[in-house]
Amino acid sequence: MTATVAEDAWRLHTLDTYFTGLSRMANLGIAVPPALQSIRTVTGWPRIIVDALDERLDIDAIRSDDPGAEEALGAIWAANDLADESQLAHLDALVYGRSFLAVGVDDYGDPLVSVESPQHMSVDYDARTRRTRAALRLVSAGAQRSATLYLPDQTVYLEGSGTGWTVADRQPHGLGVVPVVRLANRQRIADRRGSSEITEEVRALTDAACRTLLGQEIAREFFAAPQRYVLGASEGSFQGPDGTQRSAWETYIGRYLALERDEDGNTPDVGQFPAYDPAVYGRIVDTYARLVAGVTALPAHMLGYTTDNPASAEAIRSSEARLIKKAERRQRTFSGPWSRAMRLALQLTGATGPVPAVEIQWRDAATPTVAAQADATTKLVAAGVLPADSEVTLERAGIDRAQRQRIAVERRRSAGRAALDDLAATLGTDSTAPAVDHRAAA
Repeated sequence: MTATVAEDAWRLHTLDTYFTGLSRMANLGIAVPPALQSIRTVTGWPRIIVDALDERLDIDAIRSDDPGAEEALGAIWAANDLADESQLAHLDALVYGRSFLAVGVDDYGDPLVSVESPQHMSVDYDARTRRTRAALRLVSAGAQRSATLYLPDQTVYLEGSGTGWTVADRQPHGLGVVPVVRLANRQRIADRRGSSEITEEVRALTDAACRTLLGQEIAREFFAAPQRYVLGASEGSFQGPDGTQRSAWETYIGRYLALERDEDGNTPDVGQFPAYDPAVYGRIVDTYARLVAGVTALPAHMLGYTTDNPASAEAIRSSEARLIKKAERRQRTFSGPWSRAMRLALQLTGATGPVPAVEIQWRDAATPTVAAQADATTKLVAAGVLPADSEVTLERAGIDRAQRQRIAVERRRSAGRAALDDLAATLGTDSTAPAVDHRAAA
């Protein structure tokens, strides 16, 4: 597994440079002069492609049929700050093709769930049983090296030296499985490791667009000022009063406007070459943007491609259909690993009995914002599909578990107050009735 981490290092580094915009495209050495080779151009498309999908992968809640287990899961989720850490796991899985969830205990004996990068971790995965046989995490800080080996019965901590590795500590966990879960993106039968959203096509088109933008930058340097020519001028027209040669910029700015006639009285001919049209480069980049949109199922307007006639709201929603479907499949793919990791964490709490099933609840990929989710829920309530006072309605509106509990308390309090008001009103009506004189009746 150590060799696997080393072999993947360069490929993962390449994907990282494309995502961060630090990749260097190949220079063909034809149109770029040596003095301008330091100019860089960036499109940012790889980051946009990944972020557009990652923004639709938000976990709303962890569910279980056992109320006690669900409460424990909520505590583990909050204690490990997994609302934010889960986004890091999804982001790395989309960029690198995979990420990992490591489950253990902290210094106080509480369950610890951490997200790990494939740049530092590798696993021995059994595709037949879909289980991890072993996992290795490597950490290097200068000359000092350390490693963590995860096994089905224990976790081994290693310290590296020039002569090899020595065991620093062993911690039995008794889980019976390796406490490392893999989040793989875009798996194939022959490649279970997963693949990045920054595919070879995306990288090639990104490089092509960057070269086009670089050509535009170079053309701007050469042709920002119109190229002119002079026919029939004497050498003295380009010299100063002391006979020294004037600079190109000084000649361009001033001398064209004050050229003298020659000894025959003829005026030099001054002309201008046609200027280049920068719109050509823009059209080429737009073509690349449409190609990237087709490869990634991303709407072209997200890549900066615009037209004279803006798309309607219906057209924009239609263009996002493939992206929504893509996000829904990623949610289904990542649900299994998250469920297994949370069940392992639940085992480490010391709970007795069989571990209950864990369900991952995702935010609707079609309505990634809270406002859009609330608007869709309101329409379902208005149509009678959902009852207004149901907890399911509150969940769909994006309200978390703690807030739902407070809302339930407030509803019970409001219902009790309304019952008391009704009772008081009834008693008040009876008290105003005419009093009966029992002595007169007797």
